[in-house]
Amino acid sequence: MAGPLPLGDPAPTDGHLPVDLPIDTSVPFSAYLHIPFCTVRCGYCDFNTYTSTELRGAKQEDYASTLIAEIALARRVLSDAGALRPLDTVFFGGGTPTLLPAGDLARMLEAATGAFGLVEGAEVTVEANPDTVTPAVARTLAEAGVTRMSVGMQSAVPHVLAALDRTHRPENVRTAVAAAKDAGLAVSVDLIYGAPGESLADWEASLDAALELESDHISAYALIIEDGTKLARQIRRGEVTTPDDDLQADMYELADARLAAGGFDWYEVSNWARSSAGAGSGDNRSRHNLAYWRGNDWWGFGPGAHSHMAGLRWWNVKHPAAYAQRLAASESPAAGTERPDDESRTLERILLLSRIREGIAVEDVPAGNRSRVAGLMADGLIDPVAALQGRIRLTLRGRLLADAVVRELTD
Repeated sequence: MAGPLPLGDPAPTDGHLPVDLPIDTSVPFSAYLHIPFCTVRCGYCDFNTYTSTELRGAKQEDYASTLIAEIALARRVLSDAGALRPLDTVFFGGGTPTLLPAGDLARMLEAATGAFGLVEGAEVTVEANPDTVTPAVARTLAEAGVTRMSVGMQSAVPHVLAALDRTHRPENVRTAVAAAKDAGLAVSVDLIYGAPGESLADWEASLDAALELESDHISAYALIIEDGTKLARQIRRGEVTTPDDDLQADMYELADARLAAGGFDWYEVSNWARSSAGAGSGDNRSRHNLAYWRGNDWWGFGPGAHSHMAGLRWWNVKHPAAYAQRLAASESPAAGTERPDDESRTLERILLLSRIREGIAVEDVPAGNRSRVAGLMADGLIDPVAALQGRIRLTLRGRLLADAVVRELTD
């Protein structure tokens, strides 16, 4: 299970938004649907997930109906606020969404579509464990309106998967991707690098295997040790070693080179999309994740899910049982809310926008820090041509040191 929820102000039990919230209905709107169930919790994971022994009265078979009740609440709240608009993206994340029957996912999507509508060409993504994807599952999802599947590959090397407590069979990644493609879905695969005992050669093998899948999108995330996880405890006890920063940097550089050679363009520090002839990588980028990085509006459905609307943030109670109890009582499942001040929002905007390829305008950096742009150029951290044209875009070296760039622009 994830760590404690953030501190904040109490959330209204009816879920209503503040009357002075400056909602702009021209801002794209997204939905995140959290499916909090896993067969086994991976040792590195601190997401809000639950195995069957941790549900304490909540039932997976009731979950779709419970989440649909929150969708109905969201429609009432947004209608009252004059903020109804069609969904630009929908994302089923977890947990393992495909642990639920595909029909349940289809019901939730139908409810969201009925409540809000979808813009033409909307992106609808389902995360999937390779062992849970069959041709029938992929077809059902595609027929329901899903357009994209994100397959949790993580590694192609058995001992690396074991170090991460991943239980899927490596060969099932290929069959899952094939099933998704046959159903007409776009495909993304997720990788993790820097696991205990993983060598550069291991990582190279995983990259090669991912490229052989001919997916549309690849994410590659450095392993981060989160407090409270099994992996953090193993490191503290000296059972495994902490990921090596230099090795992870080498792995990132190898990923960028291999993926570029394989026809992928980076568009966010940890994400690459396959170039489309005559269209650029934009056709295959994750529009849902771009919505987060650009600070658009979204409603997060499900236990522990976070939402954002015009600068207001709120988050739901964590446990599925508490979540279900709130909705059964016709109450909002929101546990807390916050409205960051202008300084905090500026910091967050720089933190997020600096990570994507389009970067951030120099004029959006606090005036007192703009003089540091020249130093970032001299250090090879940002593109000098773009900077002279008024935009801050990370170089490869800058992507490796993205946090340092953000500190220079905000401290």
